[in-house]
Order: sequence, then structure tokens, then C-alpha cells
Amino acid sequence: MATIKEVKEQLATLTDLDDYRWASFEDDSRAGVQTAIKQRRKAILAEIAEEERLEMMLSYEKVLYAQGVELIAGVDEVGRGPLAGPVVAAAVILPKFCKIKGLNDSKKIPKSKHEAIYKQVMKEAVAVGVGIKDNHVIDDVNIYEATKLAMAEAIEKLSPKPEHLLIDAMTLDLPIGQTSIIKGDANSLSIAAASIVAKVTRDKMMADYDQEFPGYAFAKNAGYGTKDHLSGLDNFGVTPIHRRSFEPIKSIIKSR
Repeated sequence: MATIKEVKEQLATLTDLDDYRWASFEDDSRAGVQTAIKQRRKAILAEIAEEERLEMMLSYEKVLYAQGVELIAGVDEVGRGPLAGPVVAAAVILPKFCKIKGLNDSKKIPKSKHEAIYKQVMKEAVAVGVGIKDNHVIDDVNIYEATKLAMAEAIEKLSPKPEHLLIDAMTLDLPIGQTSIIKGDANSLSIAAASIVAKVTRDKMMADYDQEFPGYAFAKNAGYGTKDHLSGLDNFGVTPIHRRSFEPIKSIIKSR
């Protein structure tokens, strides 16, 4: 009789819930085997669900593929809300029908998996462009306009050039076809890819700023107005990377 370890190895080869081989395993009454069967079935169901999720997130891309459009750039940004640091945008062109397991809106991906999925996107992508606008630009033109400038910069850096843009909840004044998608980073794999690239890029920048400006917990809060960040402002004041047009930074500067 096969050992439980050997049974687990055999179960790992099963990928279809209708496979005739399940019956022979189910006849094994050992508790360890029955547990292994449940675990494998659960894993297969999770794989099926993930495949369905990824397929759904390709719906906008598939409409364009059917029209003969293949170079589709997903565009997204990170950093509109923080009190410090830049706004970062990314534009990513994925290969036709490309699926990356675990790829989703960066806010829905566990932080521990960000780097791995980022690396997979960078490996698979046809092209990646990143645009960065610092706090000075944000203060000069406002965060909305700075975001558009960062997105335009990211798109400009793409090679080959995209034939169509899928953008998260925004329209850009560019001579190229585009589709604005509400919650695009959760509904388009191309935008989700841009979301994780922008997120990881910006997080690394804020971790570097944490070394340059200690006391604000930038590596932890990425510049958002957390308790630690606000405490840092009280104790150490405003840094060169703070957005002076944002509250409470604006009021702090006026009061000093």
C-alpha cells in the first residue's frame, strides 16, 4: 500500500475534479489520506476560481483583441492621498491574453506578495513605463493635474508605443484611443499590472526617504497621514518632501 506521502504526491498530479482516479483514493479509509483528498480538492477549486477571476479581468482587453488591437497599456497611479512624497504612475503593456496568478488591485494583494508579483509583471511585460511627479509639481499644479502628467510621462516611456490605453478612472488629453474604467485596477489585468508597478516603485522611494528623513515612519506609512507621521510633524516639522498645498502641512507652515 502506498504511504500517505506517496498518496499526496499522486494527488498533486490531479488537476480535474472529474478525474476517474479520485475514486481509488477515496476508497482509502486512512484519516491522513482523506485529509489530503480534501486539501487537494480545495486547492483545485481555488485554482479554478483564480483562473475564472483572471479571465474576467481580461474582459476589456479581449474586446480590444477582437478588434485587432494588441498593444494595450494599462495605466494607473499611486500616491494621490499622502501628505508627503511623489505621485507615481505606471503604464504596462502585457502580452496578448497574459495571465499572472495573484495579480489584482495592489491594495488587495498582501504586502508580502507585492515584490514577487511585481517581478513577475516586469518579467512578462512587453513594455513598462513609470512617471513620477514630486511634491513641488503637485503643489504647483494640484494633485489631479500632477497625476495626469505622471501618467503621460509613463506612457511616453513605453516602447513599443501602445495602440490603446486602459486607464483607472481618468481620461488623458493624448492622441490615442483610451477607455476609462471605474475601479480599473480590480477590473483589468493591464491596469492591475500598472497598479503594482506604481505601488512597489513608490514604496521603495518612500523607504529611501525614511532613511533621509527619520522620525515620520515613511517606510511604514508611505507618506499617508498616520498617527506616527503626524507625530513626526509635531516633533520635527515639515520636510522638503511634504506637500505644502495639503492640510495639515499648509496650516503648520502658516503657524510657524
